[in-house]
Amino acid sequence: MKSGIVALVGRPNVGKSTLLNTLLGQKVSITSPKPQTTRFPIQAVYEDERGQIIFVDTPGIFTKVKDQVAARINMRTEETIEKGIDVIVYMVDHTRERAEEESRVLGMVRKLQIPKILVVNKVDVKTPTHIVQYRFMEDEFDEVVEISALENKHIPILLEKIFERLPEGSAIVDTAEMVQPGLNLDSKTFISEIIREKAFLNLRREVPYAIAAVVDDIEERDNGVTYIKARLLTSADRYKGMIIGANGEMIKEISMAARKELEVASNKKVYLELTVETDEHWIDFV
Repeated sequence: MKSGIVALVGRPNVGKSTLLNTLLGQKVSITSPKPQTTRFPIQAVYEDERGQIIFVDTPGIFTKVKDQVAARINMRTEETIEKGIDVIVYMVDHTRERAEEESRVLGMVRKLQIPKILVVNKVDVKTPTHIVQYRFMEDEFDEVVEISALENKHIPILLEKIFERLPEGSAIVDTAEMVQPGLNLDSKTFISEIIREKAFLNLRREVPYAIAAVVDDIEERDNGVTYIKARLLTSADRYKGMIIGANGEMIKEISMAARKELEVASNKKVYLELTVETDEHWIDFV
């Protein structure tokens, strides 16, 4: 059998988290149309008769580091791909023009002496397209695969190419002992990521960059309900007001969306108590 660790890299919002969720067939990584959605590498396990793949979804690389969050994201991604990776999957979005971020990611990938696969995402979208700007990169990769992560197009082809490049070896982890699909996230972290995703999706553009989600308590009660107590932390009172919203409507929307997804994920009834706090040290929870 084959086994190994595969890193997904690329600029922000090319679809890495969507691809990971599609590969695993369930939600393992949060997604939104805004940068900084993924803030740390997320690991998940794919298994079939061919072997086992540990996928690592890395945060997108930022060229212009404007804040502490972006700086930490860049550092975590670079640290991840520099150690213990068997195959690198470099993802690009042909509907977006190449930018400085692309050059930085490509420069990091060029240094690696491991098999490299170039994945062109969003082939289901015909226009706009800037595919000609990415063609020169094809010669630097061992394989080129065009996919649609959202529409689940050509995913089996990508998996086949990955397995072909992996070394022979036994399973790295025992998935029988895992509750999630091999996630390196504990329950509190998984829940906090779901809450943060819903905040990203519901709030105005500038707010999510100053948000962290913290889960304080998870309790399985005798009535079968999972009780969760959590907080959204933000950097300023003006953001706190936006998150709460008029008459508390915004925080209700975020809480309801998170609760519904957690109920689907756990197949249990969930009660989510979600509050908002201003905390100047919110960055410590990123």
